[in-house]
Amino acid sequence: MYVAGRIEDYALIGDMQTAALVCRDGTVDWLCLPRFDSPAVFAGLLGTEEHGFWRLGPAAEAEGETEGVSPASDRRRYRGDSLILESEWDTPGGTVRVIDFMPPRDGAPQLIRIVEGVSGKVAMRSSLRMRFSYGWVVPWVHQVDGRTAAVAGPDSVWFDTTAETHGEDLTTYSDFTVEEGQRIAFTMSWQPSHHEQPPLPEPENALTATADFWREWVEQCTYHGPYRDAVVRSLITLKALTYAPTGGIVAAPTTSLPEDIGGSRNWDYRFTWLRDAAITLSSLLRTGYREEARAWREWLLRAVAGDPENLQIMYGIAGERELGENELNWLPGYENSKPVRVGNGAADQLQLDVYGEVIEALHLAHMTGLARNDYASLLQIKLIRWVEKHWDEPDEGIWEVRGPRRHFVHSKVMTWVAVDRTIKLMESGDVEGPLEEWKELRDTIHRDVCEKGYDPERNTFTQSYGSKELDASLLLIPQMGFLPPDDKRVIGTIEAIQRELATPDGFILRYPTSSDAGEENLDGLEGDEGAFLACSFWLADDLAMIGRVEEARKLFEKLLSLRNDLGLLAEEWDSKAGRQVGNFPQAFSHVPLIDTALRLTASGAYGG
Repeated sequence: MYVAGRIEDYALIGDMQTAALVCRDGTVDWLCLPRFDSPAVFAGLLGTEEHGFWRLGPAAEAEGETEGVSPASDRRRYRGDSLILESEWDTPGGTVRVIDFMPPRDGAPQLIRIVEGVSGKVAMRSSLRMRFSYGWVVPWVHQVDGRTAAVAGPDSVWFDTTAETHGEDLTTYSDFTVEEGQRIAFTMSWQPSHHEQPPLPEPENALTATADFWREWVEQCTYHGPYRDAVVRSLITLKALTYAPTGGIVAAPTTSLPEDIGGSRNWDYRFTWLRDAAITLSSLLRTGYREEARAWREWLLRAVAGDPENLQIMYGIAGERELGENELNWLPGYENSKPVRVGNGAADQLQLDVYGEVIEALHLAHMTGLARNDYASLLQIKLIRWVEKHWDEPDEGIWEVRGPRRHFVHSKVMTWVAVDRTIKLMESGDVEGPLEEWKELRDTIHRDVCEKGYDPERNTFTQSYGSKELDASLLLIPQMGFLPPDDKRVIGTIEAIQRELATPDGFILRYPTSSDAGEENLDGLEGDEGAFLACSFWLADDLAMIGRVEEARKLFEKLLSLRNDLGLLAEEWDSKAGRQVGNFPQAFSHVPLIDTALRLTASGAYGG
């Protein structure tokens, strides 16, 4: 019986336009073609093997093993600082390695798998079951000029290998042996079905070019501190989540990996959230990646265009605005977590904080010397004019709650950030505007938050005006410069969050999903969720800022231990089950990892 791996069992490979997830047993369970947000060709991750997969590994040999099913690899790693995955199996007959990668695209997207004999002689099996439209459509598989083509509707996939293949049960199989020193390649290429067949692949040349690309890209990194391996792996992951043609950055390459196993908190993250992309941009800028920053700024200007008054919180990777949410009822969901969703209805929400995050990113780009763009400055002024009129309205907040709108404290703080950074731009002489008027606005927002969002009895800011609940986004107050780290209200908030939002193993929840008064589903959703990893990194940042650097270092290194063996993080950590949950890998987890590493390195707070 087919069972998808645990979320942390997967490796990421990609070509900066889409990505695949490869399990420990050599199964590709997720791949959308040709873009991150295209329908999946392999959707076994969210269903069964009937919904598409590609398994490549040793053929079953031991008694009791399911025929044709390979065991988990004995070792796996990325080749150096790259996105080239190497998995190795030790079998009674010898050792074999499978090299998986997707070359940066120059034509048709390709998934290449090279089998290399390390020692002895190993029997291998490739099982390829292509299913288009998230497992819904069975393609017509046939031979064309010695190549295997799978065609349905607008899609065609071409399969090339020197190994012999045969079809059975709507699956393409290849049974072969590999000896020491021998290499056998398999390539899957996508092409619009009305186009001519793609050129024959050159796997070895593509492998060399892919290795060269990643080596040259990583050489640009300016961070050389004690956490370099973790930082570089996170940067590579963020680069892999960037859609190269436009500069848009997806939050994750997956949809509907659950925040609550078996529950309904399942969302499509294959879009560009302004918030996630802005903080990703900030991390890239701080580590030397200016070209990515320039590309994202250009993407932003195209997406917003001449309509900043109708700013969305997220867009498609090419700037699309229509992201309607639907459910795929033929998929049972990851570990029966239903529904499986595509599209995201949160695109229509009002989230005031995005104005602050976008303007903070533009401000950082300006401060780090990114070439001036006059429209970017004009856009900033237009955004502030909108904020001036709407900052005091309730919204859905950073966590996209599906309950009633509220006056979220973090949202108000980020509108203050938006105004503050624009004032700084004006004071530098790079743009003109009503300086004194906006200084008064900045003071008004600050005063409003401190009066209505602060609980003096408990010495803590609260999730929203008039509420008692806490929210981990309040940890950003000192990081955004809203109050200094040594302010008693900041220290009180940090300590309250540690008391009230920490899991037994010391990680931080975003907010309580039910109140002390017994009110359930404060966010309008059923079920619970794990500890949100970004929030725990924020806590480590804050602890360092208030002088508790050793405590910050220990928390940071504890968070590093949650990464899988390849250095990847999902969105959340399920403390009860001891496993990663949520979409994977998650930009919003890897960005604060980088930021905390930079802060701890600057403070000298690291071991060894």
